[in-house]
Amino acid sequence: MEKKIENILIANRGVPAVRIMHTCRDRRIRTTAVFSTPDRLAHHVFMADAAVHIGEAPPIESYLNMDRIIDAALKSGADAVHPGWGFLAENHEFAQRVLDAGLIWIGPSPEVIRKMGDKIQAKSLAQKATVPTIPGISNVTDVAQIKKWMQEEDVSFPIMIKAAAGGGGKGMVKVEHGDQMAQAFAQARSEAKKSFGDETILVEKYIERGRHIEVQIIADAFGNVLHLFERECTLQRRNQKIIEEAPSPSLDDSLRQEICFTAIRLMREIGYTTAGTVEFIFDAPTKKFYFLEVNTRLQVEHGTTELITGLDIVGIMIDVAMGRKIPFKQSEVQRNRWALEVRLNAEDPKTFSPSFGTVTRFSVPQGPGVRIASGIYEGADIPPYYDSLFMLLMTAGADREDAVRVMDRALSRNLRVEGVKTLAPLLLSIIRHPAFIAGEFSTRFIEEHMDELISMFKEKESEDEVLKVAKYVAEISALGPQKWM
Repeated sequence: MEKKIENILIANRGVPAVRIMHTCRDRRIRTTAVFSTPDRLAHHVFMADAAVHIGEAPPIESYLNMDRIIDAALKSGADAVHPGWGFLAENHEFAQRVLDAGLIWIGPSPEVIRKMGDKIQAKSLAQKATVPTIPGISNVTDVAQIKKWMQEEDVSFPIMIKAAAGGGGKGMVKVEHGDQMAQAFAQARSEAKKSFGDETILVEKYIERGRHIEVQIIADAFGNVLHLFERECTLQRRNQKIIEEAPSPSLDDSLRQEICFTAIRLMREIGYTTAGTVEFIFDAPTKKFYFLEVNTRLQVEHGTTELITGLDIVGIMIDVAMGRKIPFKQSEVQRNRWALEVRLNAEDPKTFSPSFGTVTRFSVPQGPGVRIASGIYEGADIPPYYDSLFMLLMTAGADREDAVRVMDRALSRNLRVEGVKTLAPLLLSIIRHPAFIAGEFSTRFIEEHMDELISMFKEKESEDEVLKVAKYVAEISALGPQKWM
C-alpha cells in the first residue's frame, strides 16, 4: 500500500539539508528544518517551510540528539524523516526510533544499517555473496595476532589497522614497518573507542596504489535492484574524499560491467532497499577490485551520478519510502555525460586546518554545465562546531576533458569566497596537474604532490580587482578621451 508523504523533517544541516529541500520543492512536499543555536540564521533554516530549534552548538545536544529530533518531527506534523549524510544517517538505533514513532524512515532498514555498519560483518556478507575482499584478519586483540597472520598468509607491509565500526577516515592507521605496529595498534584502538565507542579492530593488506571506486545502487521493496554506474573517489586528503567523478577513468567497459553487477549481487544478498553505495578499492596494475564497505545512505557525491544519468536519487529515495516501484529497468539507465565534483571546505588549502567566520563575499559559479549545492549565503557564518563543507561544485561535459575544462572555468573565473579560507586553490592545482589530466593517480596523490600543488597556487585577493580598476582609470586618464566613450 502506498504511504503518503507531505512533510519531511530533514535531520541535518547545511549542504545535505539544502540538497534534499530542492527535490522536496520540485515534488511540492513541505520541509521542516532542525537547527542548533549558532545555526539559527543558516541557509537551510531560511529555505525550509518550517524550522525547529533542537539545542545548543555541540552536535550531541542538537544534530545527534535523537529525542529532540523525533520530538521536532512529531510536533511539526512531519510524516517522514530524511537523514541526509553524516550525523545520524547511518545510525540503526535512530532509524528504528523514527519507525517506532510512527514516522516513515527515508533510508534502508535499521537491520541493514546495523549489519553494514560493522565492517567485520559486512565483509563476511560480501564473501557470502562471492564478492572479492581484501586479505585481512578480524577481531584483533593484540599485535602478536597480526604478526602471525602476516607470516601464515605471506602478507607484506604496508598494512592498514582499522576500527571495525569506523568511517570517514577515523580509526584508520597505516603501518609501513614492524616497529610501528604496537603504536599504530594502540592509536587505532583509542581513536575507535573515542569516535565510535567500540574498540573492535580489523587489519587488512594495504593496496599500495589503490583507486577508490564506488557503485551507486537503487533498490525498491519489490526486489528490483539496479546500478546507476560508478564513481571514482580516489583523490582524498586524510582518508576523506575531495574530488569525485563519474564515470571512472580507471575502468574499461567490461570491468565496469563486472564491478557494477558485483555491487548489485551484494545488495540483493543483504536485502537492500532505497539508495546506497558499494565501495571498492581497485588495484590498477592487477585490474582487481576488492570490497571495502557499503554506505547505507545518500552519498555526498551522488550529484555526479545524477548529472550523467539525468535521474534524481533523492526523489527515488522518497518514492521507495512511499512504497512505490522503481519505474524503469536496468537497460533503460543510460549515461551520456561525464561529471566532476569538488568539495569546497572552509579550510586552509596548505594545512587543511579549519577556517571559520563570516563569509563577507560569495560569488557562485554559473554558466553551461555547472551545478551548485551550497549550504551558505553571503553574510552567513560558518561555525566551528561542524563539518567544514559549505559547498559542492559540480560540472558536466560531453567527455572528461570537457567536464574538467568547465571545472577550471568555475574555480578560476567565477568562484569568489572571502572572509574564510577555502580549498579552492588546491582543487584548481589538482585539476590542472598533468597526472590528473591523464587520469593517472592513486589515493596517495595529494600527499605525494602536496609541495608541487601548493607551488601552483595563484593568490587572488579583492585588492587585485581594485588595482585592475585603478590601472584602467590611470590608462584612460593618460590617453585622454577615446572614440568609444
